[in-house]
Amino acid sequence: MGDPMKNGPDCLRGQVVIVTGASRGIGEAIAYRFAQAGAKVVVSARTVNDGDHALAGGIENVVRTIRQEGGEAIAVRADIALPEHRAHLIDAARAAFGRIDVLVNNAAVTYFERVSAFREKHFKLMFCVQVEAPFDLAQQVLPEMMERQSGAILNISSHAAIHPAKDAGGRGGTVYGMCKAALERFTSGLASEVYADGIRVNVISPGLVATPGVLHHNLITEETPASGVTPVEHMAEACLRLVQGDAALLTGRVTYAADIMQEFQLTPANLPPLQGV
Repeated sequence: MGDPMKNGPDCLRGQVVIVTGASRGIGEAIAYRFAQAGAKVVVSARTVNDGDHALAGGIENVVRTIRQEGGEAIAVRADIALPEHRAHLIDAARAAFGRIDVLVNNAAVTYFERVSAFREKHFKLMFCVQVEAPFDLAQQVLPEMMERQSGAILNISSHAAIHPAKDAGGRGGTVYGMCKAALERFTSGLASEVYADGIRVNVISPGLVATPGVLHHNLITEETPASGVTPVEHMAEACLRLVQGDAALLTGRVTYAADIMQEFQLTPANLPPLQGV
């Protein structure tokens, strides 16, 4: 049964949340939803202002919207492929708000190239952003979470982690799937390591969401059924549920937005309009 008191307006009141890859799309939606829940949000990505990137969006825009809605947030530019930028992100969050309660590893970089022609620099960058960076950021926030015996780490995965049928063909998503599969195994392993420390660690996949990145890669076509597209509000709502509550009861999940929405009978909150959607 769902708990109507969960995902309430103050369920993250006073908690400090870092969201990577939050200049647009799913990260932007998570930042808005967590701010609505009372969190102080550290909005991070490479893109600071709209127009800095080929895709619409920027972290300054996200922070401005959160503040206009009555929330509290700061923007921290970070290219999480770089160790020094990851360290700066953690330092900036602590300098601004004193602590870190929740880490959402959402940032991703994706190249759709078949294995036979996949470029080494793209391979290394994808693993760095989607596997090495979440691992490193988790290492940096874990000591304070373990000391407090509380905290949450949420990793954003993809259905691409699921093994494809041998005759499925494919358009070059093998390396992307490898990255997400590694992220999921990292999540379940870390969850078991910190279970006794009261820290919840989960990973969630959204399905297809009509974000600027998904549209840029033409992942939603005229043949895509409406049931195959996940509203971004559902993803944000499911993410909020996974970072709160009893850590002993809600950790180690390798799950999907639709399943969390159904299991906890969640109703998605209205979010501000997303950039470029």
